[in-house]
Amino acid sequence: MKKSKLVGTIVILLVFAGGFYFGGNRHPAAGHDEHLNSTQTASRNSESATVSTWTCSMHPQVRQPKAGQCPICGMDLIPVAGEASEGLGPRELKLSEAAAKLAEIEVVPVERRIVQKEIRMVGKIDYDETRLAYITAWVSGRLDRLYVDYTGVPVKKGDHMVYIYSPDVLTAQAELLQSVRTVKELERSNLSSIVETARATVDASREKLRLWGLTTDQIKSIEVSGKTTDHITLYSPVGGIVIQKNATEGEYVQTGTRIYTVADLTQVWVKLDAYESDLPWLRYGQEIEFSAESYPGESFKGRIAFIDPVLNEKTRTVKIRVNVPNEHGKLKPNMFVRAQVQAKIAQGGRVIDAALAGRWISPMHPEIVKDGPGACDICGMPLVKAESLGFVAVDTSNTAVPLVIPVSAPLITGKRAVVYVQSPTDPSRFAGRVVSLGPRAGSYYIVDDGLAEGDLVVVNGNFKIDSALQIRAQPSMMNPAPHAEGSGTPAERRGTRGEVFTNIPADFSRRLASLFTAYLSIHDNLTQDQYPEAQTAARAFLTDLESVNMDILSDRLHTAWMTAGSELKRSAEMILKADAINSGRIGFKELSEAMIAVIRRFGENLPDKVVQIKCPMAFNNTGGIWLQNTQDVKNPYFGSAMLGCGEVVEVLRSPNATQKSGDKTAPVPQPEERHNEGSHMHEGSHH
Repeated sequence: MKKSKLVGTIVILLVFAGGFYFGGNRHPAAGHDEHLNSTQTASRNSESATVSTWTCSMHPQVRQPKAGQCPICGMDLIPVAGEASEGLGPRELKLSEAAAKLAEIEVVPVERRIVQKEIRMVGKIDYDETRLAYITAWVSGRLDRLYVDYTGVPVKKGDHMVYIYSPDVLTAQAELLQSVRTVKELERSNLSSIVETARATVDASREKLRLWGLTTDQIKSIEVSGKTTDHITLYSPVGGIVIQKNATEGEYVQTGTRIYTVADLTQVWVKLDAYESDLPWLRYGQEIEFSAESYPGESFKGRIAFIDPVLNEKTRTVKIRVNVPNEHGKLKPNMFVRAQVQAKIAQGGRVIDAALAGRWISPMHPEIVKDGPGACDICGMPLVKAESLGFVAVDTSNTAVPLVIPVSAPLITGKRAVVYVQSPTDPSRFAGRVVSLGPRAGSYYIVDDGLAEGDLVVVNGNFKIDSALQIRAQPSMMNPAPHAEGSGTPAERRGTRGEVFTNIPADFSRRLASLFTAYLSIHDNLTQDQYPEAQTAARAFLTDLESVNMDILSDRLHTAWMTAGSELKRSAEMILKADAINSGRIGFKELSEAMIAVIRRFGENLPDKVVQIKCPMAFNNTGGIWLQNTQDVKNPYFGSAMLGCGEVVEVLRSPNATQKSGDKTAPVPQPEERHNEGSHMHEGSHH
């Protein structure tokens, strides 16, 4: 015990002595301190001279052109390291070979591929409503006999169902016999016109009895025997299963009273619930396979005959109906089923189905499919081309095959999806790119816009790249920083609606400038609360939009403009259709968002200055953005009520800027700096 204490004491003394020795070496003489401090100060001054951007370690969205304090938390700003020396864009990162291996970076090319998705649904068997029949009382009377006295009984067409007593039938039979006798008596005379009248009366009496349920043989039997009967028998007009019995023997009924319901179960409906996220994969006429709990291991097939146009707001599902043949009666109403569709989607949301592409299908009965035009064998309606229902043939050489990326490639947050693309000329450089994604198909996402075939996207290590950009206070998945006036390359200005195009044809740019002028006219009228004039300007906007000549556009630009143009048209039509200025302002908000995306993508040669302004109080404090060609705020959402409410958040176009195209401009001023620019909120506004 004493030995242990002695050893412990020695160790403590050695540690203390070592700390003293090394600690002494860390505290040089005062003269050396002054030299070191002056050296560090000179180093910081040199760093300030070379660093162009400073940020806050706690709020990386803050970007300042010089050192200072964070306007949010007051901390000292730090330089954005390496940005100037590397010559990288705001969304770019350069990794050495060793760093890339350490981050386990993997890339794959963007490719065109036919992808398949399995959609699973559940539902139940139901009656085919088109094959239901009702047996009703064709004449008033008393039900003396019901030959089918319980439900579930199978009947054939022509089977006797009801024996009914009716005084009306008795009277009608007497009228028939009297008419027959009258005709026989008049035939002996030469009064031909009277004979024809009597014969017409006989025909009318026969028709009355036929409409009341008597067969032709029964009517002939009455005429031959010359005897009337006060009872008639009703026969089944169809074959099937009696699923409802609505009357009892001895009951008095009126004309039209329902007695039986008969269902033909040789064909049934399968009603399934499809989630709204699966609707892009479902089409009329698509083949579907399902199984029933009663027949494990056995599958049944049918085709989608109806997709409900209304969504169930409680379950967020849509009813899908499938027509299924059931000759052997295995499928019974209310059976629980599980179904799946193997869907293949082409570019533009069209379904790939080799069995239907190029063929003709009935718009009412999808089981009727023919090789050429004609009429439906069931309803007689003209057949339509399967392509009109969204089907295409399988053609791997065609650009209809969609662009896809693995699901691990995009980093998705909210409505944004960011991928990191490796430079084809410098494998050490990776650039962030915002893309527009279509539906997910298995282990792939369909790419709507933002990538091209052959682009190398990061599928492993992309989150590490994004984290490195966040540490450097650069735009990333979680920090989509706004761009300053005139700053950024087309790749850096890529927005959530697709890539930025260059080399825009001059005629197209002139048309775009005309559209922007028409947009400003709508804006000016809304700021003055002149809604009829705003609608007139919206009509002029649509006229300019229709005059855009798309024949001069290249394939990719043509396709992108079709999508963008349709959004502009839809938004402008919202203004036209609105019956009040508040509703019209909602349409203008949609139009503004579409115009911002258009100018980002196609406004390379736009001659006007374009300023994006935001009012955070618009639309119940959810905020609204719009465009102007000046920085003097004029709010179209409040008009004269709060005309100056808003602030400049970005300058999209500045054609008169004197700065060179390759230089970086100062970032968007912070709120306290905007106050001095005159782009602040109106002093008379109450916030």
